[in-house]
Amino acid sequence: MTFLDSQTWQGRVFTGTWEKADGGEAAVVEPATGSELGRIGAASAADVTSSAARAAEAQRTWAATPFHERAAILRRAGDLWSEHAAELRDWLVRESGSVPGKADFELHVAAGECYEASALPSRALGEVLPSEAPRLSMARRVPAGVVGVISPFNAPLILSIRSVAPALALGNAVVLKPDPRTAVCGGVALARVFEEAGLPPGVLHVLPGGADVGQALIEDPHVRVISFTGSTGAGRAVGELAGRHLKRAHLELGGNSALIVLDDADVETTTSAAAWGSFFHQGQICMTTGRHLVHESLYDAYVERLAATASALPVGDPATEQVALGPVIDAAQRDKIHGLVTASADAGASVAAGGEFEGLFYRPTVLAGAGPGVPAYDQEVFGPVAPVARFRTIEEAAELAAASEYGLSLGVLTKDVTRGLALADRIPTGIVHINDQTVNDEAHAPFGGVLASGTGSRFGGATANVEAFTETRWVTLRGDVAAYPF
Repeated sequence: MTFLDSQTWQGRVFTGTWEKADGGEAAVVEPATGSELGRIGAASAADVTSSAARAAEAQRTWAATPFHERAAILRRAGDLWSEHAAELRDWLVRESGSVPGKADFELHVAAGECYEASALPSRALGEVLPSEAPRLSMARRVPAGVVGVISPFNAPLILSIRSVAPALALGNAVVLKPDPRTAVCGGVALARVFEEAGLPPGVLHVLPGGADVGQALIEDPHVRVISFTGSTGAGRAVGELAGRHLKRAHLELGGNSALIVLDDADVETTTSAAAWGSFFHQGQICMTTGRHLVHESLYDAYVERLAATASALPVGDPATEQVALGPVIDAAQRDKIHGLVTASADAGASVAAGGEFEGLFYRPTVLAGAGPGVPAYDQEVFGPVAPVARFRTIEEAAELAAASEYGLSLGVLTKDVTRGLALADRIPTGIVHINDQTVNDEAHAPFGGVLASGTGSRFGGATANVEAFTETRWVTLRGDVAAYPF
């Protein structure tokens, strides 16, 4: 039997054991071929109610587990991503449309997230406070309780594990709702890893499902914190519903990140980085370079070279061919991408490369003459599209980059790193890379956006994770009962 053998999860959800789902089954589909890879259990709102109650009960014992035992389980989970890498990679390639290199990166980050999380239980989780009274006064960080995690399809493993691992390490139970389009590599894989690592039953639940399952998770009284990654539109709804139920919601949302190419940049190395930023994983990354802002002195050469790079990139089935881009996730996403490209051409942009598709395989696309008013420039495309705009002065570049509702990532390419950093300070984003493109992720680094890109850095790094998944409790101790005047 293999690690992710379908006999284990066929038609089932994970509640500490593998159980039949109340909502029936859903097909697991390979986007490159349309083939059915299996049938996952489809959770219902009733499954959420049952799991949340069981998670709340299991959490109390898990939180009381000695810190070194929790840490050991997280370390073992980190090892398992490497031990079963070949099988897990195959699922990431086939179910999510990842090229093998991207799948390997997800596995690398997943292991790193578990190793980083394993250090959290032994951290000093509090501080001693001064007090006006003769007593010991302290602030303690305690587990939030049950954490609901809602993760998307585009980097299904990373975007699940980065919440699940630290939440578990800090003594919480977790109910994970992965996107049903990537329920195996974004859900089943985590269940199996933590099951094999020795996590006690009931501490982690995996319930693939649709919007009704997400709503039930947010509304359930046992769930105290919501960690959501997805589109800005969906995030607004999640935040509103969580607020109505007086729950914290950590939201990592969309982006339309700018890459600014200053007049002293080298066109050859710049366009290589730029192509990666826009076309990696078919552009289905929140940090994707969505706007290329290029100094007018380099503009023509930049567009020509970027278009040539895009035209040469192979697109196809990553499971059977050596390609740079695989399929987009489904027909609805493809049609959204093509609609924005077509509307952009109608608005005056010119298609310098791409703009075509076959099935779910969308060619990497370069749109010259883009700028404000061009749909693919103004909106998050979530596809392999690179709109290129020109600027004359550094002030204009700063204004163009900042003129967006989003604030996730920013790249500045220049030989003068001091000038690049000074420019970045004028543009509100949660992430900045000088002399790199916009797509980067490391398990120990804070991650999050501002404005319509989310509620700040609530992922990555000990400070962010402790803030995200614990509550602060004031505790005082006296040797005898305090005296009062009545």
